[in-house]
Amino acid sequence: MVRAQKKSAVRQRRHTRHTEEAVEKAKSERHVLPSIDYIKRPSIEDKESVEEYRRKIFLRKSSNNPLITPIRLNYWEAYQTFNSGAILLDNKIHLIYRAIGIDGISRFGYAVSKCGFKIDERLPQPIYQRKMEKLSYNPSSSGGGFGGCEDPRIVKIDEDKRIYVTYNAFGPGELRVGLTSISIDDFLNKRWRWSEEKLISPPGEVHKNFVIFPEKINGRYAILHSISPRIRVTYLDSLSFSNGERINSYYIPNSNGNGWEAVVKSPGPPPIKTDEGWLLLYHGLSKKEPWKYKIGMMLLDLDNPEKILAVSRYPVIEPDQAYENTGFKPGVVYTNGAIVKDGELIVYYGSADTYVSVAHAPLDEILDILRREKELTKDIEKEKLLAFNGFVNKII
Repeated sequence: MVRAQKKSAVRQRRHTRHTEEAVEKAKSERHVLPSIDYIKRPSIEDKESVEEYRRKIFLRKSSNNPLITPIRLNYWEAYQTFNSGAILLDNKIHLIYRAIGIDGISRFGYAVSKCGFKIDERLPQPIYQRKMEKLSYNPSSSGGGFGGCEDPRIVKIDEDKRIYVTYNAFGPGELRVGLTSISIDDFLNKRWRWSEEKLISPPGEVHKNFVIFPEKINGRYAILHSISPRIRVTYLDSLSFSNGERINSYYIPNSNGNGWEAVVKSPGPPPIKTDEGWLLLYHGLSKKEPWKYKIGMMLLDLDNPEKILAVSRYPVIEPDQAYENTGFKPGVVYTNGAIVKDGELIVYYGSADTYVSVAHAPLDEILDILRREKELTKDIEKEKLLAFNGFVNKII
């Protein structure tokens, strides 16, 4: 085990050295993608222009990217800081990010931003760490590390006056979904009195990436735990998960024959409620570049979120910047945090499993894109059904 840990540490140090120069170069050149504000929207009837328009729909990446980078002097976050959850409280954006340091343990760090595009405060110590008796002998294929917690997804449920965090819990022979919570008051005052970890997926099975809806649906808590081969949501009267209660999930990496994904992977951040439906970002791999993660979006019905209303036919975030292609996992963009502030959708995503970056666009523009997807589908394929991941949903 010691030998494996040393090899992993050497590899992470090598990646860190190689990426620092590339990141500084990328930041100095201030590479950004065009905002969708600058793209002229075609009429529905102009089908050729519509296709070209779709190809240009991206969220705008900040010129300050990467937003959070490893701090070499902090042992617990010396090599990787990535995959941040996000929550808006008191008009500030609070970020909980995954960090890996010299001991190979995956922990959560904390940062806060007033505007969303630069860090105003970052704590020097981790705010959450799993209690573990043993570490794995081999680094996790999901971002590295020998054990701990990864990819926090944060929701605030006002009725409970609590913040809930789901995450991937991993260690020797396990990869399950963990759940913890903290009072809103303790969170805002940085009293990290987290509730005892609950493992909410069955033992002996591999599960990841469960997300809690930020409010009850039809009077019950809702947890989305799979998007392939179909949307799967479990409804609960309580989030206590007492008496060994678990969520039984099922995942097959099916593809979307009508879209950009060769493999549909997982939900991203917790769904965001909008007038048009629940906005859900998700991850996929394309046929032409199967080593690259890309991010798409869909709309789910407000009352029945297992029903898909619209799907983006092209990814909204792709790894095309230096800081996204030079790191622990080149070519990976991965999001588990997004908020809406002052009408702007702000998405936080991991870059190459090494940094936290940010992209954004007006929420109205995003909803307009998805609304047009619905309208175009009706106009061009009036009587057809949208087949998504082998699960058929009628366009309404």
